[in-house]
This record gives sequence, structure tokens and C-alpha cells, in this order.
Amino acid sequence: MPGSTIVTGGAGFIGSHLVERLLHDGHSVTVIDDLSTGRIENLAAVARHPGLEVLRAKVSSCPELDHRVRQAGAIVHLAASVGVELVLDQTAGSIANNHDETEVILETASRHAIPVIMASSSEVYGRSSKDLLNENDELVIGPPTIRRWGYACSKLLGEFLALALARERGLPVTIVRIFNTVGPRQTGRYGMVLPRFIEAARASLPLPVHGDGRQARCFCSVLDTVEALRRLQDTPAARGAVVNVGNDEPTEIGELARLVHARCAPDRAAEKTPIRFVPYAEAFGEDSGFEELRRRRPDLTLLQRLTGFKPARRLPEIIDSILAAST
Repeated sequence: MPGSTIVTGGAGFIGSHLVERLLHDGHSVTVIDDLSTGRIENLAAVARHPGLEVLRAKVSSCPELDHRVRQAGAIVHLAASVGVELVLDQTAGSIANNHDETEVILETASRHAIPVIMASSSEVYGRSSKDLLNENDELVIGPPTIRRWGYACSKLLGEFLALALARERGLPVTIVRIFNTVGPRQTGRYGMVLPRFIEAARASLPLPVHGDGRQARCFCSVLDTVEALRRLQDTPAARGAVVNVGNDEPTEIGELARLVHARCAPDRAAEKTPIRFVPYAEAFGEDSGFEELRRRRPDLTLLQRLTGFKPARRLPEIIDSILAAST
């Protein structure tokens, strides 16, 4: 693949792992990140790599963007507002950030016909109660009075724009709907559940479980997510498609808390897991109108058909990798 690969949001959680993988695979990488939620420390392992360049800027205000894109071999667009708490606290800014940065990178890529992997989110599935979420499902978003749906709409608008540019201008774009991704470098600062559980367990505090803990999610190792992204990059047949990326093995949040307790405190694994059940109104505010989805599980049929990919890492291994990286 000629030219550098541009990774927007490359100093973030998923982005930094992808940057490491691209460099390992022999690619040169240009990171564009304003470090609003990313951290330059996430790139410490490759900071002196001759193939890495970091531009500290928002995509929409990067003065070199057109020149960099014109010379690029590919783009992976990961820059976005992340985390439930950030979205609820800064809803207007999150919507604008997701839309504006995506519009600019897609418009620029379309001018030069540069292949793009564009990160969307499982949030676009909205209120769906289906057991298995497929890329062709109808999407049912909640009302605008409930703030979390603004994030979903901003990501979905990006999907519509990407596919419109693919049809009208031939933009070679693949949209990936990323489900719950976890691993080293993920922060609990914006509401991510697994790092918050680990932080509480290590401090011998009760693990804060929202609601009744029976809601289920499928947790995918960041290394598996990166593997899927790399395979999709190298799969021309994926262009113009919307593809789920994640793990399809559901875990209830209460069970996740028990698993974290067992891995963080193996000498006390037989003890009852200390859990503090937190009502949603307390966690997110009385006026948030927060809605929790009981289950969110991706149908990975299309991803497997296009790339042969299946997630390789199970949750206990992922938790152990986080603990090992943070000791």
C-alpha cells in the first residue's frame, strides 16, 4: 500500500493499538489527534519509530490535511467523542465533533479517492431488542429528549454521508460498527465499565454496577478489533459495506464484576463479589432520561465472510492482559 496511512484519533485507545500494528506490518503512519481524549503516552512504545509522525490537531483545522491526504495510501478515521459520560455531559460538543471531523475527512478523501475505514458505533442500533444485530436491520433511535441518542444520530449521519460519497464520487470507504472494545490503555474516565471495575477492585472498593447488572454486552479485545480493521483494510470487497466488528459472546455486567473481582483478587476469589448497585438516575443525573439496552450482540457473519476473521481472545485473558499492562 503506497504512502502513509493516516490514523485520525491515533493517540486514543483503539487508535494507538492500530498504529503499533501498522508500524509492525511495515507501514508508515501519520497520526492526527488533538489529544482531547487521546494521550500521547499511548504511543510511547513507538514514539521513536522512524515511520511515525504525529500531528497534534483537529482534523477539521489541520492546515496540512489536504496535502497529507493526497499523499496517503489509506485513512482510518477513529477520531470521535467517546464514552457515555462525556456524551451526556457535553452533548452538543460531542454531536458537532463527530459530524464535523467526519465530514471533513470524508470530503477530503473523496477528492483524492483515498480508501477509508470509517469507525461508526453499535450505538446506531438504538433501541433494537433483537438478540443478534445485523447490518441490514432497521434502526430505531430514541427521542431527542434523551441525550444519548444524539451520539447515535451523529454516528449514523456519518454513515449516510460516507455511503453517499461512495455512490456519487466513488469514495472507497468501509464503515465499521464497533461494539464494546476493551484492553490495555482504555480509561474509565468517561464511563467505560471494565477499567472502572478494575480500578475499584484494585482499591478494594465495591464495584459500581448500574441498574440490576443483568444487562449484557459482548466485550472484544482491542487486539482482535485491530486485527479485524487490518483485514478489512486489505479487503477491496468490503468497500461500500457496513460491517459489524466485535465479539459475539455476551456477558452480563454483574457477571463481569464477579470475573474482575476473581482476576484482581485471586486470594479472595471465593468471597462474595463486593458490588454497589447504582441507579441510572444517580449515575447519570436525574434529568438525563438515560435508557439502558438490555442486550447488544453483533452478528459477525458479514465480517467472517469478507475476511475470515473470528475473535480469538476471551474475557478472562483480556482482563489479565489489562492487569499485566498496568502493573
